[in-house]
Amino acid sequence: MNPGSLFAVIAFALILARTAAELWLSRLNQRHVQACAQEVPPAFRGIVDEKTYQRSAEYTLAKGRFGDVTNVFDALVLIAVLFSGLLPAAFGRFSAAFGTSTWAMAGFLFAVGVALSILELPFTWYAEFKLEARFGFNTITMKTWVLDRLKGLLLAPLLGYSLLALVLKLMEWTGAHWWFWAAAVVIAFQLVLLVIAPALIMPLFNKFTPLPQGSLRDRLHALAERTGFPARNIEVMDGSKRSRHSNAFFTGFGRLRKIVLFDTLVAQLTDSELESVLAHEIGHYKKRHVLKLVAVAIAGVFVAFAMIAWLARYGWFYRAFGFAYHPGFAAASIAPALLLFGLLAGTITFWLSPFTHIWSRRFEYEADAFAHAIMGEPQSLIQALRQLSEKNLSNLTPHPFYSGFYYSHPTLLERERALIGTNPRILDGTVPTI
Repeated sequence: MNPGSLFAVIAFALILARTAAELWLSRLNQRHVQACAQEVPPAFRGIVDEKTYQRSAEYTLAKGRFGDVTNVFDALVLIAVLFSGLLPAAFGRFSAAFGTSTWAMAGFLFAVGVALSILELPFTWYAEFKLEARFGFNTITMKTWVLDRLKGLLLAPLLGYSLLALVLKLMEWTGAHWWFWAAAVVIAFQLVLLVIAPALIMPLFNKFTPLPQGSLRDRLHALAERTGFPARNIEVMDGSKRSRHSNAFFTGFGRLRKIVLFDTLVAQLTDSELESVLAHEIGHYKKRHVLKLVAVAIAGVFVAFAMIAWLARYGWFYRAFGFAYHPGFAAASIAPALLLFGLLAGTITFWLSPFTHIWSRRFEYEADAFAHAIMGEPQSLIQALRQLSEKNLSNLTPHPFYSGFYYSHPTLLERERALIGTNPRILDGTVPTI
């Protein structure tokens, strides 16, 4: 077996292995949730009523079944795209029609991305208008949903296509070291986007209004000043325009940083609970979690481009998926390697997700501890977490393997235990055991 055929077999096996693992973990979690769904576990009695608990189990199971379908569909599409000869044929016809210039090759990559995203639209529509609506979360209208897609489609050429063209041009300009400069440009682009997105892009999709004058605004500003968290403003986002799910985040850097609260979050929590949520978010900033995540992301971009450059040197990588190999640094030579790596990357990173989530959960514990210290008590944050779990119908009893593999945040019970300490005692006096 030649190296190209061997690599194709390995890639095919990895895609099947990932899909099998996803389905196994999903079924494991669904069976675990069903086993715990007969009655409210002792740890959650007094926290959530039986009707809400049953509803959260139904929501988890429905999302799990839908996720199984989408995972199988995604795997079949990926296998078809990679191993049917469709991509090389499309590449050949596109090149014959539009040439092999930098702009043409960027257009090919962009067109493939748009085509694959279109295939996902029916699943996105079903998730929002059927699944989320069934459990009372969806509030988006068809008009808004269509406008969101159209806005994204208009922004994509401006942002994505231009970046692709620049990366391909750098290959021709810088030769063997193209990957370093391409990675640097992509990172710079992403950092600039982080700065301009809150002011120019996010308002295209949501309305942001300053938090009204009052006790809550004074309380949150006082917290920001007390913790040395520079923020230009505290704003409320009309998240209820699309969903009843809630969230809070901060965007921007330095003096341009602003705190954003979903209007659903403001409606669901008390002032002290909102203060504790903001204290948690500030904890991420004070503990330098954002900088650490950005540093890892930057390293990941460099590693990814270095791997693409390495693979692009070998004809077996191209021939494994039916492409002809043309050595050199022209856009037409390396564009297929960029495309193939992009399609295969998720299959590799899937197996790394448990390790990145361990790191992420550690950050969540540290941010919770910061909020506890700033607030002087854990009750406000615990109550906020309980409210959010209840309102969002969170899975309170995930299988440990499933949560370990997929969850970037600890479960509610794990966070409460960490907040209360080594002698866990829920506020109603019960000891949390499942």
